[in-house]
Amino acid sequence: MSLFLDALLDSPLDDSIRGVPPGAAPLRLRDVGARGWRPAAGDMALPVLTLDEDAFAANRDLIFAYARRHGVALAPHAKTPMAPQIASALVEAGAWGATVANLQQAAVLLRAGVTRLILANEIGGRASGERLGALLAAHPDADLRAFADSPAAVETLAAAARAAGRRLPVLVEVGAGRAGARDRAAVDAILAAVVRHPGLLVLDGVATYEGAVATADPAETAANIAALMDRTAETFALVRALAPERPLLLTAGGSAFFDMVVAGLAPVAATDGNATLVLRSGAIFFHDHGVYERALGALDARQGFACGSTTAADFRPALRLWAEVLTRPEPELAICGFGMRDASFDQGLPRPLRVHRDGAALSAEGLRVTRLNDQHAFVAVPAGHDLAVGDIVEFGISHPCTCIDRWRVLFGLGADGRVRSAYRTFFG
Repeated sequence: MSLFLDALLDSPLDDSIRGVPPGAAPLRLRDVGARGWRPAAGDMALPVLTLDEDAFAANRDLIFAYARRHGVALAPHAKTPMAPQIASALVEAGAWGATVANLQQAAVLLRAGVTRLILANEIGGRASGERLGALLAAHPDADLRAFADSPAAVETLAAAARAAGRRLPVLVEVGAGRAGARDRAAVDAILAAVVRHPGLLVLDGVATYEGAVATADPAETAANIAALMDRTAETFALVRALAPERPLLLTAGGSAFFDMVVAGLAPVAATDGNATLVLRSGAIFFHDHGVYERALGALDARQGFACGSTTAADFRPALRLWAEVLTRPEPELAICGFGMRDASFDQGLPRPLRVHRDGAALSAEGLRVTRLNDQHAFVAVPAGHDLAVGDIVEFGISHPCTCIDRWRVLFGLGADGRVRSAYRTFFG
C-alpha cells in the first residue's frame, strides 16, 4: 500500500461529510466499520450514497472473467468513482492498469501508487503539456500513455516529454462524434508529427471510443461501431509499420458496447501477436438501475456477453441512495430529502426500490420520482400507499459516473446492510 493510501485511511471522518451523524465523534476512515451504521435504520445522516460491496465484487469477477476468456486486458476508467482505494484494489485484483481523463485524475492515482495509466483524452496546449511533464518528472515510475488526435496534440505531448526528461508513449486516437482523427489524412499527419520527435515521443498504439458513435437505433449503432473498428484496425497497421518491434496497444471500450470492440479488435491484436487489446470500461463495476441496466439488457439481446454460462443480466447494481420522507403535502405526493446535489439525473431519475420502517423492508411498488430540485425529490405516491413521514426510501440510480461525483465519501455496505468501509473520492 502506498504512503498516500495509508495516510488516506487515517484521515478523519466527521459530520462535515454527508452520512456522518451530526455530533458524532470524529473517526478515521479505516475505523468506520466499527460504528455498525445501517442507513436503513436511520443510523446515518441522510441522504447518503452507499456501495454494495458484494455486488461490486461480483461485477468485478464477471468482467475479469470475460476479459480472461477473450484474451483482453482491463484498465478501468477511474473517472467513474475517482476513489484511489478502488482503483488500487482493481489493479491488485488483476487489472492491467487504470484510465484517467485529465491531469488531476492522473496526479491522484500516481500518488496512490497506480503507475500504469492511460490518459484517455487530449489535454490542451503547451502549458498543459508542461504540467504533464512536471507530473511525470515527480513520478519517475509512472508508465503513462497519452492520446493524440492532431499534430497540435502531438506538440503538447512533446512539450510534456521535454519537461519530464524522458520519452512519452503516444496512442493515436481515431474517432467520430467526439475527439479523434476523422480520416486517413488526419492519421498520417499525427504519425508524421510523432516521427518528427524521435527523442521525445514513441508510437505506442491506437485508441478509440465506440460510445461516441452510438445512436438510438441499434442497427445504426452496430454499423457505426463496426466502421470505427475498421478504421482503428487500419490505423493500427500504419502504426505497426512504423514500430515493427514494439509491443503495441489497441484500446477502446466503455461499459455498453465492449462486446463489439472485442469482436472488432481482438482478432487484430491476436493476428499481430505483439499487441494487447485494453478495455477501459468503468461503470460496469457499479452497474445501475437505469442506463446501464438497459445497455446490458441490449447486450444480452445480441448475445454479446459470451462468458460460459453467465450473461450480462448477472451484473448487479451496486449503488444505493438512501433518503427520508420529509413531508406528504398532498395525497399522491411525497417529498424526499435528496435532489440534484445528491443524485444523477442526466440519464434518468432515481428509482425507489424499498421502503424501510422500524426495521422492516416494505414494498416501494408504484412509487416514482417525477422531478428533482436542488435538495428535494418529488415522489408520486399511488392511492392507498401508506408511505409516511420518517420512512427511509432506498433508491437505485441511473449513471454512476454523474452520481458518485457528488459525494466526497462513498460508504461500503456489507451483506448485513451495515457500513464496513468508506472510500474517499477526489473529483477536484
